[in-house]
Amino acid sequence: MLDANLKTQLDAYLKNMVSPIEISVSSDDQPKSQELLTLAQEISELSSKITLSEAPSNRTPSLSVAPLGKAPRVHFAGIPLGHEFTSLVLALLHAGGHPSKVDAQLQEQIRNLSGEYHFETYVSLSCQNCPDVVQALNLMATLNPNISHVMIDGALFQNEVEQRQVMAVPAVYLNGELFDQGRMSLEQIIGKLDTGAAERQAAALNEQAPYDVLVVGGGPAGAAAAIYAARKGIRTGLVAERFGGQVMDTMGIENFISVPYTEGPKLAASLEQHVKQYGVDLINNQQVAGINAAELLEVPLASGATLQSKTVILATGARWRELNVPGEQEYRNKGVAYCPHCDGPFYKGKRVAVVGGGNSGIEAAIDLAGLVEHVTVVEFADTLRADEVLQRKAQSMSNIEIITNAQTTAVVGDGNKVNGMDYIDRHTGEQHHLSVAGIFVQIGLVPNTEFLQGSAVELSPHGEVIIDAKGATSLPGVFAAGDATTVPYKQIVISMGAGATAALAAFDHLIRS
Repeated sequence: MLDANLKTQLDAYLKNMVSPIEISVSSDDQPKSQELLTLAQEISELSSKITLSEAPSNRTPSLSVAPLGKAPRVHFAGIPLGHEFTSLVLALLHAGGHPSKVDAQLQEQIRNLSGEYHFETYVSLSCQNCPDVVQALNLMATLNPNISHVMIDGALFQNEVEQRQVMAVPAVYLNGELFDQGRMSLEQIIGKLDTGAAERQAAALNEQAPYDVLVVGGGPAGAAAAIYAARKGIRTGLVAERFGGQVMDTMGIENFISVPYTEGPKLAASLEQHVKQYGVDLINNQQVAGINAAELLEVPLASGATLQSKTVILATGARWRELNVPGEQEYRNKGVAYCPHCDGPFYKGKRVAVVGGGNSGIEAAIDLAGLVEHVTVVEFADTLRADEVLQRKAQSMSNIEIITNAQTTAVVGDGNKVNGMDYIDRHTGEQHHLSVAGIFVQIGLVPNTEFLQGSAVELSPHGEVIIDAKGATSLPGVFAAGDATTVPYKQIVISMGAGATAALAAFDHLIRS
């Protein structure tokens, strides 16, 4: 199950365990059970601190991890490889007494949660968003004896997926009821359980001393801006809804100069580690509500807190553009999806549609074609906008059909899930219906700048922050960078450069004023 290189890496990690643990496996004679048992045996052979046992479970195959002699609260129903292998490694380390890098105050908040919390998370092993949720809930189960968590590979437990009508991952259930879907940070999960946490955090933020530079946004532009500002020795803060931004939803990155290949979550983790090295005050899970010019610049948050700073760098990025047609919101995560890597496996053997003929749309169609029965690409324009190499690849695949000049008009479902979509032929005006089980929306980006409407920061007709060559906006002391601005070509490397430019310009503004 594990190649020699992976065993060497795992062996090094397991040396960080300080106390013995037990891995319990529930298996039968089926091939997947035997694969899981083999994986558990290979791991146990790497450390004398690991005891391997077999224990029945209501889900087979499954694997549980716990300190030796204690009842397990962390479970994996399925084979935790792919993106979930890191989740398994962390579970082993934490069970073995290796401390988590999570903020100590947050860990104490987890320990103080009262009540019984039994979490179940449905994942697909190709989902890059799922491990963050799995790892957060595993840590909570490790720290608090009243919390348990099981990761469930939806591909192996299709009966549960169908019974609960899981069509998007991660899908988290708490005590048998749907808790939430999609990417969630540890802070967000705790915030939903600890109802007083938001008020306490808002009160603490109101007591923060003013910053020299406050960066709004935690993507590549925001991270670069924070690093460049902090290196000048000035008080720097970074506030974001989630660190990493849209990069967290990016699977493969092959054009980041000097790095032939990486993945979004991995790059985001490296960015966060780099930012923290410079002592930047990192404020996560906070939504910015506006910006006001007073004696100092004021940045109100949706939580009710207000941060103050001498300069502000706006790096709020962009998000997937929605169709804005009837049925889209009703069937979101019930057949309407925005991440083919995360949710594609749930449509194995089914017919799906991809709306959008740019690079992201055609890449999605190519990826999905290896899983589903048939993919129909629906493009509004009369030609595809994707790179020629992607078009040739898609056209060479027998189960991809491309329809151009098509305007999507509605998402159709049976009340529970999607079963089709309507579109109009823009050339003839004829109406058409596609019978599909899933619709993957890939029609570009929209800047996250709604909070600036009505402010002194000037926006373009497309909602982008208008900036000059130094990243300055129309409001003195306020700079901007990245996909939320008028800078051409929305690319990671361009955003990073723009973030550095904005930080240097903010520092120049500080020393001149």
